[in-house]
Amino acid sequence: MNTKKIAVVLSGCGVMDGSEIHEAVTAMLAIEQQGGSYRCFAPEGEQNVVINHLTKQPCDEKRRMPVEAARIARGDISSLKSFNVSDYDAILFPGGMGAILNLCDFAQKGKDCSVHPDVERVVKEMHAAKKPIVALCIAPVLITRILKDVTVTIGNDPETSMAIKAMGGTPEVCSSAQVCIDTKNKIITTPCYMLDKSLKDVAQSTANAVKDLMEMLK
Repeated sequence: MNTKKIAVVLSGCGVMDGSEIHEAVTAMLAIEQQGGSYRCFAPEGEQNVVINHLTKQPCDEKRRMPVEAARIARGDISSLKSFNVSDYDAILFPGGMGAILNLCDFAQKGKDCSVHPDVERVVKEMHAAKKPIVALCIAPVLITRILKDVTVTIGNDPETSMAIKAMGGTPEVCSSAQVCIDTKNKIITTPCYMLDKSLKDVAQSTANAVKDLMEMLK
């Protein structure tokens, strides 16, 4: 059987300024449990914000996305610059504030945000190649900013839903375990921690999204 290869794009390490660790790890686990393989990537560059996760306050520190993301990837991580669309069957973006602080600046600029150029390139290339894109939690706003006319879910947050509409997308209300599938654009999204849920619920959310991805890749 041909093992499906999934690229996982990380934005740092930790929910407040990087990739949400639980979402990233449960997604990677689900990929392996469902017969796929994954490779972690991160863009070059510094995080736009660094947060002390104990005090929940900004730090006067500089941290690079690949260095921090390597903590989740156990050191085995590649620069997103090296990503080649022909090498992968799908791409997955965990949530966490890094998705909207580092991969784009949605946290500061909302619907008028700009996207990291390497992130924009890989999303556009995967979409053009008709290969699936998975986005967890808040990450669907990033995909919407790049591709515009897509249907995604971020759970049921009204303010974020309005921003998705303003960027040209269609928000779909989903519960924690539900998955939104935009069949036309091959985009799979699920709310995860956009809803106030437990780790168990988030693991179910990511497992369901990966299951739908594997079905799409058949």
